[in-house]
Amino acid sequence: MQYRPLGSSGLKVSAVGLGSWLTIGKAVDDHGSALLVRRAFDAGVTLFDTADVYNMGEGERALGRAIAELPRDRLVVATKCYFPMSDDPNDRGLSRKHIHQSIRRSLARLGTDYVDLYQCHRYDDDTPLVETAQAMHDLVVQGHALYWGVSMWPAERIAEVTALCRQHGWHQPVSNQPLYNLFRRDIEAAVVLTSKRCGLGQLVYSPLAQGVLTGKYLPGKAPPAGSRATDADGKKFVERYLGDEHLQKAAKLVALAERFSVTATQLALAWCLREPNVAAVLVGARDEQQLLHNLSAVDVTVPAECLAELDTIFPA
Repeated sequence: MQYRPLGSSGLKVSAVGLGSWLTIGKAVDDHGSALLVRRAFDAGVTLFDTADVYNMGEGERALGRAIAELPRDRLVVATKCYFPMSDDPNDRGLSRKHIHQSIRRSLARLGTDYVDLYQCHRYDDDTPLVETAQAMHDLVVQGHALYWGVSMWPAERIAEVTALCRQHGWHQPVSNQPLYNLFRRDIEAAVVLTSKRCGLGQLVYSPLAQGVLTGKYLPGKAPPAGSRATDADGKKFVERYLGDEHLQKAAKLVALAERFSVTATQLALAWCLREPNVAAVLVGARDEQQLLHNLSAVDVTVPAECLAELDTIFPA
């Protein structure tokens, strides 16, 4: 396993982190979740990412049970807040009230005294940025979180909040969690450059485009049984990648990977990790075999010739 610094902070995270969006606490039961987390830890994974909204708290509860037998000081546990958790108008967003209430509930579900990284799951247009930034700073001062970050924030907001924190002497964000894969290269235009300047590292989610970049979905063929595209909850997230254009590009990725003696999965993940500002890719897994295959991507170096062909197939 490789370990990379998270932005300009002193915190190091495993280059592959285990996420729990649609797997732990949802598609994978408690027993399976515990096995996956233990196997990931034994393979060198230290970063475990979740959010309060994942299956309305069940993702955090399942992860909490899974890490209970692991050495807490060796883990980097990350969670998030922003999305509504009830019909209470204050139980959403990034107000001081919601942030402080949310982290206490997350800590209870996770069964831990603190999280290593607490993230603003989206930008909140309804709350003054100064209120959000000070609330996150306060959590660090109080010891509820060691670091804080953002997720899917645009470049201008990252620059704004960093300047605000520096102005007031507050703890500033150290990470951004964006959607990033060969199909979705949007962050390369401004977010990565701004993040480098402001000291944030990227924790990439959906690096395999909901599994489409593994090559499991074939043009003109029905999705394989048991895949996310056949799942009622998962289908709405993967269907954006299931058009012929995307599937044909995925097929080209499979062929290119074979030429370089790797799999499409390994190549897609290694491509994300080629970017120095990417601290980690967050992967999901339903079983040990899938997990270990994802982790093997850290050993893959993408040759310049291959990178050039990827740029042709998947232009920015």
